[in-house]
Amino acid sequence: QVQLVESGGGSVQAGGSLRLSCAASGPTNLREYMAWFRQAPGKEREGIATISPGGNDYYRDSVVGRFTIARDDNHVYLQMNNLKPEDTAMYYCAASPGNWRLGGPLDVTNFNSWGQGTQVTISS
Repeated sequence: QVQLVESGGGSVQAGGSLRLSCAASGPTNLREYMAWFRQAPGKEREGIATISPGGNDYYRDSVVGRFTIARDDNHVYLQMNNLKPEDTAMYYCAASPGNWRLGGPLDVTNFNSWGQGTQVTISS
């Protein structure tokens, strides 16, 4: 599996911005789908953005127009703008080789490599 390490989390006020980074190492290859998930206390982990090996991106409706996922070499980034208190969560980087039978690019069950997470806290 790919090893993933996130960075860039923190605390900002509503309306602010943060940029998360994820470094991938180990048996990586450019054919991995890379994604960002988040999990708030008491809630299920949810997919928010995924980028394909070819650069196609997919977003959760609630972050469209505010979040942007990008990748280069063995890194994936999440630029988050106009942050809201409801964006507060632990954010996780994830990787998958693709070829899913069920679900889609934001389905947590389709990803088998995970980082340790980075906390994002948005105050109102």
